Amino acid sequence: MANPSTTRKKTSGKPASTGWSPHTPSVDLDAPTSKRRRAPDDTDEAESHDGAQDGDRIAKVIARAGVCSRRDAEKLIAAGSVTLDGKTVTTPATKVGAGQVVSVDGKPLAEPAPARLWRYHKPAGLVTTHHDPKDRPTVFANLPKHLPRVVSIGRLDYNSEGLLLLTNDGEIARRLELPVGGWPRQYRARLFGKVTQSDLDKLAEGVTIDGVKYGPVVADIERSRGMYSWATVTLKEGKNREIKRLMESLGLKVARLIRVQFGPFHLGQLPEGGVEEIPARIWREQLSIGRKKHAKDA
Repeated sequence: MANPSTTRKKTSGKPASTGWSPHTPSVDLDAPTSKRRRAPDDTDEAESHDGAQDGDRIAKVIARAGVCSRRDAEKLIAAGSVTLDGKTVTTPATKVGAGQVVSVDGKPLAEPAPARLWRYHKPAGLVTTHHDPKDRPTVFANLPKHLPRVVSIGRLDYNSEGLLLLTNDGEIARRLELPVGGWPRQYRARLFGKVTQSDLDKLAEGVTIDGVKYGPVVADIERSRGMYSWATVTLKEGKNREIKRLMESLGLKVARLIRVQFGPFHLGQLPEGGVEEIPARIWREQLSIGRKKHAKDA
């Protein structure tokens, strides 16, 4: 999958008016697989070496059923909550063959629903998790009740706002949030402290802070007034609290942080707390993801 450009562009500060970028090249989903871009999958190499084509790994099956992400599925397996044909599964590498029954906490997995993708405008003051040990309000408890069970693609901090992508397919979530995919995340940051464009340009080559290496970040000042400035910040890795730590290294404080873009998808005019589904035809084309075939389609 080709990495989007990191060339610095001046922005107007106005949000996009649509939910996805019309400038992202379209992809022929009917083209042979070898000609389509595809996100790496860390199970491919192992499965090709053993030569077995007897099904998918059980953690992937659980993720595709929309129960949780693959990482969380591995935690369920480690906790002994997953069975295959009534027998407790002990490793996420277990293969699931045709006709076998996977159960989580005693409940058989339902037939995977068609994958769906939503834009959500996360307000500040919500944790991006299903269960918070501090009992703070969560994103998922505040979603509209008509939505199916969904997982987030990446996270936003408690005080951060803006675009959060949601999906009912854990495997798609994993593919999109991996840094190797190269999808840019763009934010608008309100900064406190004296700053010049030259200061922000220091981040363009990547920096190391307290032993942690951060990749190139493109940051542009939109406007300044007194000690406060608005800047557009674009990055690809999205490490924990990355923007706040980068700005602190320049002697700045982040007073407000709003994500306005993730890959080809934009926050646009979506109101705070609003949710809008992205048409499948659009996101499959933009992300080079074809329609999954289930047993009944074969």
